[in-house]
Amino acid sequence: MKPSDPSLRRRDLAVLGAAAAAVPLVGRASGAAAAAPAGSRLRLRRDADGTGAALDVPLGQDPQVAARGAVLRTAPQRTDRFALLGVTWASGTGQVRVRVRGTSGAWGPWRSVPSLHDLPDRGTEGRGSRAATEPLWVGDSDGVQVEVAGAVEDPVLTLIDPGHDAGDAGDADDAGDVSDAPDPAARPKRRRSLRPRIRSRRSWGAKERWATGRPKRVRTVEQVHVHHTATGNDYRKRDVPRMLRAIYRYHTKTLGWSDIGYNYLVDRFGRIWAGRRGADGDRDTLGAHTLGFNHTSVGIAVLGSYDVAAPTPKVLAGIAKVAAWKLRRYHRDPLGVTLVRSRGSDLHPKGTWVTVPVIDGHRDTNDTECPGQFLYDALPDIRLRTARRIKKSRR
Repeated sequence: MKPSDPSLRRRDLAVLGAAAAAVPLVGRASGAAAAAPAGSRLRLRRDADGTGAALDVPLGQDPQVAARGAVLRTAPQRTDRFALLGVTWASGTGQVRVRVRGTSGAWGPWRSVPSLHDLPDRGTEGRGSRAATEPLWVGDSDGVQVEVAGAVEDPVLTLIDPGHDAGDAGDADDAGDVSDAPDPAARPKRRRSLRPRIRSRRSWGAKERWATGRPKRVRTVEQVHVHHTATGNDYRKRDVPRMLRAIYRYHTKTLGWSDIGYNYLVDRFGRIWAGRRGADGDRDTLGAHTLGFNHTSVGIAVLGSYDVAAPTPKVLAGIAKVAAWKLRRYHRDPLGVTLVRSRGSDLHPKGTWVTVPVIDGHRDTNDTECPGQFLYDALPDIRLRTARRIKKSRR
């Protein structure tokens, strides 16, 4: 059941302050909530396709805790295996921290989970009734503890296990595919088109029936928005398809979007993955990545947290490959700026004309730290790489 399902019982608005007290997690099953007995395990439910599993967990609130103005902190809870989590709530403003227990048995440190700013334009898709955190990849885990500070109503934790697919490790040892050097056997064609190698939605196991409605196309591409997914940077190559499936499930099943929000994703190895429908081919599909500025842009998300680490040259090359391909097609200058009319964001009201770089960071259009300071600082390098690729293609 989705957290925004109207059958979920609404809780009273609780003002949560600075101190912390433990309250139980509450499991959601068959439309009725019941406290998990001490020592029990939260059981994830298998998806209909049999690949993964998930569970939405309303976070129980003790009225005495709320009355004391305490932070909502759950007790540590055993769970089935999961690898990604997120928190949604009906209204209010909150800050979320979590810690998880890895399947090795050790509890990790508390980690902040950023609020979600990678969003569809208002009224285009999704239920729109719940605020949310970013989906946080934590790796295989079997325990969780959550803390929510702020004034929030009806917080719900989502746990997702993307499962394992036979193709997940298919090219785990692939090397050299992100080089800037063209393929000598196909140099003329590749240099003219600039289309990079893109791993398909099928390659990461996208369940096409989870995507809803008909994809909408943008009329033009004036910008490339660069994002990060605010997850860890120590994942392995074979983890990437699982990460994409988990993000896809969170965007579609938890948030009610029509598809994964990003047009393209780049992993820390520089490999490019098709995100939203249309990315496998040449269609420029309206994304759900940059609130107010989706209608004239392409969104590229790098898997990782670039507020704590610098992107590698392979990551920068991967972004530049997609940017050069898209911007050359629409005769845009990657070193320039463009004037775009906002459709309404948390920085620029609807109807405002905004001058922004052709290749920008998410924070240029929304109130967010995305794409992390290190990746944001690398944008001039990405612009230069993109311009060089376009220039070489014209020779």
